[in-house]
Amino acid sequence: MAGGKETTRQRMINIMYLVLLAMLALNVSDTILNAFKNLNDSLETSKSNVNQGIDQLFSAFENSKLKEEPARAQPIYDKAKQAKAIADDLNNYIDNIKKQFTQEGDGIDPETGDLVKRDNMDIAPHIMINGKEGEKLKAKINTTREKLIALLDPADRNVLFSLEAKDPKKGKGNWQESNFGEGTPLTAAMTALTKIQTDTKNAEAEVVKKLFGNMDKAVVNIDKFAAVAVAPTSYVIQGQPYVAEVFLTASDSRSNPDITVGGSKLAVKDGKGTYSGSTGGVGVFKWVGTIRVKQTDGQTKEYRTPEQTYQVAKPSSNVSSDKMNVIYAGIPNPFSVSAAGFPLETVNASASGASMSKTGAGKYNVVADGSKVGSDVTINVSASNGGKTISLGSTKFRVKGIPAPVAKVGGRAGGDIASVQLKSESEIEADLDDFPFDVKFRILRYKLTVIKPRSDAVTIAGSGGSFAGAVKGALNSITPGTRVFFEDIVSQGPDGRQKILPSLAFSVK
Repeated sequence: MAGGKETTRQRMINIMYLVLLAMLALNVSDTILNAFKNLNDSLETSKSNVNQGIDQLFSAFENSKLKEEPARAQPIYDKAKQAKAIADDLNNYIDNIKKQFTQEGDGIDPETGDLVKRDNMDIAPHIMINGKEGEKLKAKINTTREKLIALLDPADRNVLFSLEAKDPKKGKGNWQESNFGEGTPLTAAMTALTKIQTDTKNAEAEVVKKLFGNMDKAVVNIDKFAAVAVAPTSYVIQGQPYVAEVFLTASDSRSNPDITVGGSKLAVKDGKGTYSGSTGGVGVFKWVGTIRVKQTDGQTKEYRTPEQTYQVAKPSSNVSSDKMNVIYAGIPNPFSVSAAGFPLETVNASASGASMSKTGAGKYNVVADGSKVGSDVTINVSASNGGKTISLGSTKFRVKGIPAPVAKVGGRAGGDIASVQLKSESEIEADLDDFPFDVKFRILRYKLTVIKPRSDAVTIAGSGGSFAGAVKGALNSITPGTRVFFEDIVSQGPDGRQKILPSLAFSVK
C-alpha cells in the first residue's frame, strides 16, 4: 500500500507471505504450497480492486475537472497518465517473468489451478539468480519507484511506498536471493512476483490520487465579517458576574469547509455549520467542533473550538407542605437535593443538628438522634461554580419521634382466639402500621396474666419478646374459657426511646 497506510487485509497478506517463506525452511508440504496459491489468488484480487479504483479516478477526473477546467486540469492529467505508463511498464516486465515460470513449470495443473511443478525448487533460482533476472527486476523496481515519486510536487514526495527492493539488513544474501534463492518453490516465487505487482498498483494509485488532489486545492478568500458575542453560560446565579467575549469573525462565504462534531458532519451554509445537541437525557453534555479548511497551498488545516458545555434538566416544580418539614429520629431519612442550573455533581448538602451522608448524585440520608426530638435540623445547600463555593440557602426540619407501634400476638391485637393457635405462638411483636419507613421495634418486657375458669389469676413477668420458660408453660396449660392478658408491654424503637404499648386481652375458645 502506498503512503505507508496499508489496509488490514494488505498487512495480513504481507505477514502470511513472510510466515510461509519461513515455513519453507522446515518442510514443503502440499498444505504450504496450497497456502501460497491462496495467497497469490488474494493478491491478484487485491491488485484487480486497486486497478478498478484507479480507472474510476481517471473516469471521474475526465468527466468533471478535465471538462470544467481543461487549462488547469490537462497538465495534471498528463502526469497521471505518465504514472500509469510507468507502473504498467514494470507490471508487464513481471508478467514476462511469470510466463517463463509457467513455461518452465509445465503450465497450469487444471486440478490445483497452480503450476504443475509448483514444488520445484530449481526453476526460480535458475531464472532469477543464475540468469540474473532477479538483479534486473530489483533495479527496475527501484527505478520505477523513483520515477513515480518524481511526478509529485516536492511538498508531496514524503511518501513511503512498499514498492521498494532493499537488501535484508540482517543475515546474508541480497534482495533477489531472499525472494527467489535456493530452496524457493516455484509457486512461492510466483506469489512474490504477484506481491510486487500489487505494490506497484498501490504506488500508482497513491501518485494518481495526490496528482488529482491538486485540483481540489481551495483558495480561501475572506469576504464576510460578523460581530460575535459568546458567553460560557446563559444561566447566572444572583450575585455572580455575567461574562461574555465579544469579537469579530471573518469567513469565506463561498467556501464549503468540513465541519464536524463528534465525528458527525454538520450541514454548512454560507461557511457556517449548525449543531443541534441531544436533549433526550438529563445531565451535563460537552462537545467540541472541528473545522477543516483547504488552504491555497493545498494543505488542509484543522481548527477546533473550545469545549462547549450545556445542561439538560427535567421540567420540574417544587411543592412542599410548610407543616410537614419533618425528620424522624433514629432512622435514615432519604433526601434528594438539586439546584436549578447546577449539575448534580457540583451540588453539596450538609446538616446541623444531625448526621448527613451522601448515597449518590443528589441523594442523601439524614439521621437525627432520639435526643433531638422536638428540636430543629437545618439542611444547608451549596454548589461549586467556577472554582468557588456558592451558598444556595438552607431549610429547617422538625425532628419527630417515631410513632408508637401496636403489640400483637399472632398478628392479632386481642379478641377471641383458639387455644391451639395461642399455644402455637412463640412471641409478642410490635408492628407499626401505615408508616412510610420500614421500622423495626423490639419488645423489652411485659407481664402475662392467665385466668383459668374456677382458678386464681397467675401473673408472670416476661423478658424480651419471645415466649419461654414459665411464660411458655402457662400458655401451654390454657383451656377453653381462659382469659389471657398481656400488660405493661414496653417496646424500643431505633431512636432508642422506650414506649409502653396498649394491653392485649384474649378470650380462649
